[in-house]
Amino acid sequence: MEKILKPISGFLALLVSLVLIALSGFLFATGKNEPLVIACGFVLFFAALFIIKGLMIINPNHSRVLNFFGKYVGTVKNNGLFFVNPLYSTLKVSLRAQNLQGQSLKVNDKMGNPIEIGAVIVWKVGDTYKAVYEVDDYKDYVSKQSEAAVRHLAVSFAYDNLEDEGAEITLRDGGEKVNQILEKELTERLAPAGIIIQEARISHLAYAPEIAGAMLQRQQATAIVAARIKIVEGAVGMVDLALKKLSQENIVELDDERKAAMVSNLMVVLCGEKAATPILNTGTLYQ
Repeated sequence: MEKILKPISGFLALLVSLVLIALSGFLFATGKNEPLVIACGFVLFFAALFIIKGLMIINPNHSRVLNFFGKYVGTVKNNGLFFVNPLYSTLKVSLRAQNLQGQSLKVNDKMGNPIEIGAVIVWKVGDTYKAVYEVDDYKDYVSKQSEAAVRHLAVSFAYDNLEDEGAEITLRDGGEKVNQILEKELTERLAPAGIIIQEARISHLAYAPEIAGAMLQRQQATAIVAARIKIVEGAVGMVDLALKKLSQENIVELDDERKAAMVSNLMVVLCGEKAATPILNTGTLYQ
């Protein structure tokens, strides 16, 4: 479990080390023929080096994990110059937010279609003890687990509703819901390493090249069929309205055969892709 330490300021230790270095230099200069003085100079010099080893500078959004002969001592997260036991070993751990731009992965979606998917993940270290001691390399751990989470997301949902019409969430139309699901899974996967997920978003989503052309044609065909259905529904309503108006206004009396011919002509005009070419009939319907 992470333990926060607040060490003493290092400015006094720095001043003491500089004074010791100055004294050792003075003894070396004045005691050339006196072994005892020279020995004292060496003692002061190595004492200064020992104190300097205990000095450490911590920049904003950085930390130091302290270890004493294999035992975790604590973590320093305050910024500035500090002095700790010179026998402590220290490890720098950044607390800044970092971006992970994962490469596009080629996987199969829920329906078995090959797709390409990629994500951008913003993360930072929240617990330095877990990041350093619970996993071997926390950056590599983040990379591998993020890839696994994206793969699991891809196989859990269909690419779109064309494949799974009953799907409530699809990768293409899921939007924020898909991002929230990915963020939740990443949080669970990376919790053992003390990692905090700040944001996770799908950055790339497409069908794999080998089926992209076929899927595009299918999408276009589906769109055309849907448009045709709307056109036919509208045309039927307009024909029905025209027949009712003609009957209500007593403009013309039409028998069943003439009604059928009128319906046929109106449907051709309303549903045709090109403008209809009028034909002038100088006779009657029966000639």
